Amino acid sequence: MQTTGNTILITGGGSGIGAALAHEFHEAGNQVIIAGRRQAALDAVVAAHPGMAAMTLDMEDAAAIVAFADKLVAEFPALNAVVLNAGVMIVEEGIDLAIAETTVATNLLGPIRLSHALLPHLRAQAAASLITVSSGLAFVPLAATPTYSATKAAIHSWSQGMRAQLKDSSIEVIEIVPPGVQTDLMPGHAENDEMMPLADYIAETMALLRQQPTPAEIHVERVKFLSEATQRGEFDQVFAMLNGGH
Repeated sequence: MQTTGNTILITGGGSGIGAALAHEFHEAGNQVIIAGRRQAALDAVVAAHPGMAAMTLDMEDAAAIVAFADKLVAEFPALNAVVLNAGVMIVEEGIDLAIAETTVATNLLGPIRLSHALLPHLRAQAAASLITVSSGLAFVPLAATPTYSATKAAIHSWSQGMRAQLKDSSIEVIEIVPPGVQTDLMPGHAENDEMMPLADYIAETMALLRQQPTPAEIHVERVKFLSEATQRGEFDQVFAMLNGGH
């Protein structure tokens, strides 16, 4: 993808990976619009980046996504890139139906609904990018977060399918595959030394995004322990290590 001169939407842009990507794209000369549920978090990011814009969005709300997309395109007709970053990761004991439904609505249905709403506009652009965010847990699931892992596996599969469908269009589909990163996605992650420092993760990810041609999947070295486990023939071993021998 081109990494400058875009008008780019980043969902989940109020914190963590989303806010860090927003900073990098803003510094690189893009018009950045961040979206998220928490107005105060969005305002804080925008205040530090003159010219950045923010719009509230609840990825669980199907009707709100349609209204958001209409308003977004009306206010930013040059929109040509979307980063589908918003997500939730919640521990489940057994099957917690409320957590499972929230996770599926936010992590899977949300990106599909928003893409559906924005694809006609993106198709009309000379060059456009649809960027999904999955996880290393798409390849080896974490037993404590089964629905989260399943939604990320689905995003990986969906990204592959959409990339094939859109191969003759102006839209490139890029999948970002993070490892565990020091953010507030889950309690304790930001302080966990086993997680990859956010600044290091973003630097490596942006370097890969700047490559020409841009890789279809963005795997930093740290995530390959998970994302390449099956092709190394080590899925069972990695699953056991990740899940304490389960």
